[in-house]
Amino acid sequence: MKRTNKIWVAVALLLTTVGQTFADEGMWVLKELNKENLARMQELGLTVPIETLYSETNPCIANAVVIFGGGCTGITVSDQGLVFTNHHCGYGAIQKLSSVTHDYLKNGFISQSLQEELPVEGLKVQYLKETVDVSGRILSQIEGIDDEFKRITKADSIGQAICDSIGKDNSSLSARVIPFYSRNKYYLVVYNVFRDVRLAFAPPSSLGKFGGDTDNWMYPRHTCDFSVFRVYADANNQPAEYSANNRPYKPDYVAEISLQGYDEKDYAMTIGFPGRTNRYLSSWGVQQRIEDSNKPRIEVRGIKQDIWKKAMLESEAVRIKYASKYAGSSNYWKNSIGMNRGLARLDVIDRKKSEEAAFAAWVNQMPARKTEYGDVLHLLEKGYTSSAEYQKYATYLMEAFAGGAEIIRLARIINSVDVKNSTPEEIDERINGDLQAFYKDYEPTLDQHVLAAMMRIVKERVPASFLPDIYGKVDKKYKGDYEKYAADVFGNTMLTSFEKVSALLKNPKQYEKVMKKDPAAVLSLSAMLAMYDIQQQVAAWDNDIDKGERLYLAGLQEMHPDRSFYSDANFTMRMSYGTIGGYRPYDAAWYNFYTTDKGILEKEDPKSSEFWVQPEILNMVKARDFGPYANEQGGLQLCFISNNDITGGNSGSPVFDKNGRVIGLAFDGNWEAMSGDIAFEPDLQRTISVDIRYVLWMIDKWGKCPRLLEELKLVK
Repeated sequence: MKRTNKIWVAVALLLTTVGQTFADEGMWVLKELNKENLARMQELGLTVPIETLYSETNPCIANAVVIFGGGCTGITVSDQGLVFTNHHCGYGAIQKLSSVTHDYLKNGFISQSLQEELPVEGLKVQYLKETVDVSGRILSQIEGIDDEFKRITKADSIGQAICDSIGKDNSSLSARVIPFYSRNKYYLVVYNVFRDVRLAFAPPSSLGKFGGDTDNWMYPRHTCDFSVFRVYADANNQPAEYSANNRPYKPDYVAEISLQGYDEKDYAMTIGFPGRTNRYLSSWGVQQRIEDSNKPRIEVRGIKQDIWKKAMLESEAVRIKYASKYAGSSNYWKNSIGMNRGLARLDVIDRKKSEEAAFAAWVNQMPARKTEYGDVLHLLEKGYTSSAEYQKYATYLMEAFAGGAEIIRLARIINSVDVKNSTPEEIDERINGDLQAFYKDYEPTLDQHVLAAMMRIVKERVPASFLPDIYGKVDKKYKGDYEKYAADVFGNTMLTSFEKVSALLKNPKQYEKVMKKDPAAVLSLSAMLAMYDIQQQVAAWDNDIDKGERLYLAGLQEMHPDRSFYSDANFTMRMSYGTIGGYRPYDAAWYNFYTTDKGILEKEDPKSSEFWVQPEILNMVKARDFGPYANEQGGLQLCFISNNDITGGNSGSPVFDKNGRVIGLAFDGNWEAMSGDIAFEPDLQRTISVDIRYVLWMIDKWGKCPRLLEELKLVK
């Protein structure tokens, strides 16, 4: 085939992939929903008007959706501030409140009155107040700036000034100017921040986390992944710090809950806060993600998690301390494994190369395009290939030292306290805040084993020129025996003692002397300097990448003027829509669109920490007393799947039916489509959600907590 023909075949391919967005693909900014979106939503079955879903002037469904914690979504379901989210989203809060005496992770938590609800220090819920397009104010002032670093710096400075004008000293407001479409557009996003949030209900982990790591990112699923919290406000219904005098928050809108269930091909819609996607990533960017980010992360976290898991199985106290940390680490570890498999299986890199070839052909058609976009692909290739090696070693260092051995992070926390210029009250605040929280869930003996393993894997994978300088001293003194080195660090540091550190922070002269010589502090400083140095090497290519990505997306939008583009996810409110339905994961197999109570009995294993279920719950399932939550066959539907487009951050997102009523809570994606953050696959990509009737059954039959059910707007 002639080269010219190959190019135009690539152009044709691009028009059927990039140029044509599948109707159900996309995480859409609600302000940007267009006629095509609305027509497709109605075609799929939506019956309520768009103003019911989203309005900038009147109460609407979107008003009930919240940011829960630092990276999840929740839905407001009562006029007394009750919020449903996932169990794994509330897991850190539940763990924080747990102890060996009150093991709410293992046994669950039920409050039978407002007075019994437990405040969670540090937990916040945010309600979206407004979203304002400020693109004109920013782009008009950076037009003509060719240097990408200066362009971004100027835009960020303007954005910060806009935020400061909103409420610089108002802790109940959070304002950010956020770039969209690879910095081709900017929105001001403002939230009301509520910091008095209390745990009202949680199922035991045997159901809330049923299947554990084995089932994570997998389907079929049978987990009852939900938890219930309540938002409190002051006497004027405004955000406030915790106070015994605060009252349940009266929200602008309360979501209705449907007991009607769903059928295959029924309309399904999510509104939530997806974290990050990279759908417009170049082939070189995908290659770097696979080789230089995911692979090192998989290796290092696997080693750390094996050490943690062994200790957790041997001690109940350690299990409680590390439950949330392990879950957080394992979640993205398994995601990285699945993403690499999916990207390879779906030939995403080759598809990206075809898209880039088509883009190059389009650019070369006109001199004006060559002037504007002629250097785009070169910038991307140069930026990613030149930084690849540095990125790989940076990932090893970050995973092993910033996210692996906790003693390094502990030393960083202690080092960050400005003991000379802080008041005694400020010192006490730090001691009783993040330091106390760290020590509560820290096991030095366990961390000693992790440190030895992290030192070893870094030495094996990272060239000497990038290693922290501590390695020269360690290898000379300990001859590569990292277990011995770790034992000496933990045997001689005073940083593992909360009492000693507390006293040290109150003695500036002693503090400076100790921190210069303490072996854990010396190690931490060496590791931090090495990480900083290599990150500078990676960042040297950021300007080429940022500029290339900005112009590439701008060029694609110009290339396809009739196409509706959606911006990559960036933890702002988004809507996705689609239908409920099964899928074919591989040849000769079919997954039904919902699971039932039978799956619990089929998977339950009293010898497994992941599939053990309390006998009383098993008896409830066997009795099949599902009441009004049963389907037509008398069974209980547990989880269901739809082709909604979601990613991390959507956990806890409400799934709405055609009437705008909650039918489930999204909690996971499926293993076959872990490449979805980079490439949406309509035939494979599925959102896994817990059926809201399963949630209600647990609150009613297991929790025997009618007071919570009475608050809900149930539609039968």
